[in-house]
Amino acid sequence: MRASAKFSLCTLLCLVTALAVGAEIFFEDNFPDDSFENEWTYSEYSGKEFGKFVHSSGYFYNDFEADKGIQTTQDAKFYALSKKFSPFSNEGKNLVIQYSVKHEQNIDCGGGYIKLFNCDLEPKEMHSETPYEIMFGPDICGLATRKVHVIFSYKGKNLLINKDIRCIDDVYTHFYTLILKSDNTYEVLIDNENVEYGELEADWDFLPPKQINDPNVKKPEEWDDKPTIDDPNDEKPEDWDKPKLIPDPAATKPEDWDDEMDGEWEPAMIDNPDFKGEWKPKQIDNPNYKGVWVHPKIDNPEYKKDDKLYARKEICAIGFDLWQVKSGTIFNNILITDDIEMAKEKADAIWKPRYEGEKIMKDAIDEEESKKIKQEAKKSNDEEDGEENEELTDNDHDEL
Repeated sequence: MRASAKFSLCTLLCLVTALAVGAEIFFEDNFPDDSFENEWTYSEYSGKEFGKFVHSSGYFYNDFEADKGIQTTQDAKFYALSKKFSPFSNEGKNLVIQYSVKHEQNIDCGGGYIKLFNCDLEPKEMHSETPYEIMFGPDICGLATRKVHVIFSYKGKNLLINKDIRCIDDVYTHFYTLILKSDNTYEVLIDNENVEYGELEADWDFLPPKQINDPNVKKPEEWDDKPTIDDPNDEKPEDWDKPKLIPDPAATKPEDWDDEMDGEWEPAMIDNPDFKGEWKPKQIDNPNYKGVWVHPKIDNPEYKKDDKLYARKEICAIGFDLWQVKSGTIFNNILITDDIEMAKEKADAIWKPRYEGEKIMKDAIDEEESKKIKQEAKKSNDEEDGEENEELTDNDHDEL
């Protein structure tokens, strides 16, 4: 028994080790220093002047060094920054795309998403129309647009998700995670909380519908789908028709009215209290009603199942292709892997302490600002009171 138990434990440990070894990190960047300036490439696309990033932890933070990421710095600018890495395909495995976003400027209109590209990307030529494989992350513009984009390229088209996923729109750090699974399902997480999930085929228009209306069938002409009809025995009352407006009986011709100068006087019109509107006969059940006609369906000859909607044949670049009206967004903790649990553990280890630390520091800054405003207001009032007292003193001297 002991030998059997020992063998089972050894087998389990070997299995766990094999799974850990089998997990891959395709790309990771936590921006530990300002070397991103040399490792990432700014676009030099003709006719565009792109904004710059700086290495910063922002105005408030939990850990000054550990919280540093790359921050947008110029208002009303396009940003185009990318980095290539060793190519990979997620065929036959899961794919996790995760990163953190901090809109500490209280963004009013701008993107916070990332794009993954295949190896055709030329970093110095990247611009908004450059083809990409996946676009993922938050986008905010006014009150109408506050969503998480999940867009896939498929057969030359960019396909948007058919659901509305709301993003977080406060000023603190948040983690965004997209999980693509090899069974053609997906999950979207914000701060490690599942906010959306489902099947790729159901939630994107990758494929035409499985069934279509039978083109050889039409609704029979005699099919009656009106549940009610006019009552043939109902007649309009003789006194129904009344004008909508009538002359105001209380109106009187002004004494100074001159018919020759002012024309013929007519009283003002008012709503007729006896007006009943358009007459319509009563409705009764239709004895010939057959119900709602349902168009028969047939299998769509254009439909062809694709078990690899999730799969990207080649990914080897990541980029920020953004427009921001108000700059100040900090991006950090980028992770692309096939290990779902590892991604969750990394997000858990970073997000909550950082978020709580940011709130503490932000609250302290806000409180200090509030005190400063109150002190300046008090100082201003005291100065005004002093000036008034001086004026009173001067007036007293004048009277003497």
